[in-house]
Amino acid sequence: MKIEHFGCDLEVKFADDGAKLGKFSGYGAIFGNVDSYGDVIDKGAFKETLRSWEGKGKYPPMLLQHGGFFGAADDLLPIGKWTAMEENTKGLKVEGELFALNTERGQYIYEGLKAGSLDGLSIGYKVKNSTLGTKPGEPRRTLKTIDLVELSVVTFPANDRSRVGSVKSIEELVSLSDCENYLRDACGFSRSQSTAFVSRIKSLRLSDSEAANDAFKVNEIARKLLSTIPGV
Repeated sequence: MKIEHFGCDLEVKFADDGAKLGKFSGYGAIFGNVDSYGDVIDKGAFKETLRSWEGKGKYPPMLLQHGGFFGAADDLLPIGKWTAMEENTKGLKVEGELFALNTERGQYIYEGLKAGSLDGLSIGYKVKNSTLGTKPGEPRRTLKTIDLVELSVVTFPANDRSRVGSVKSIEELVSLSDCENYLRDACGFSRSQSTAFVSRIKSLRLSDSEAANDAFKVNEIARKLLSTIPGV
């Protein structure tokens, strides 16, 4: 069973002061989006493999450029580790942290992510179950069940849906537009869901004392509402 690759642009969020520690989150795959190879991943495709990895007490390796497509030994050294992976309605949400930020290589990778120049993720996987498209306009393959082998930070992903986003934490949101983008990028909301959420916040009436510090109050309201949403 050969190892294949499915890429998507990486929506990176360095949370709070986690940037100093190289901790970030994003999406390793987006459901329902056809990549440059004509493949699309179905919702639920990762459930089996995530259970398997969690049973091992770890997640797939974090590599750079698929380890040079499994080249020299040094290329296969992980650049960090994935600390969490889960499926939500949007795709495969991941959290990780980079290694060796005090080294030239570690700092270079971190700066590339932060600057948005190194802005893709690509999974190395084995297909367990898939269906072939039979009609014009259908994907070449729909991947139903896959085994994750590794998850790489890459320069040229195969899927253009989730480029590296702004490196912001929730404390850095300064506009309602920022809030909508955050809900889509970091929380997996659809465009309509994020717009409705922000509209709800806007509709809440603030007292005169609260109005003196609207930004802080909206931040707190957002935190409370987000805390009621499973998986966020």
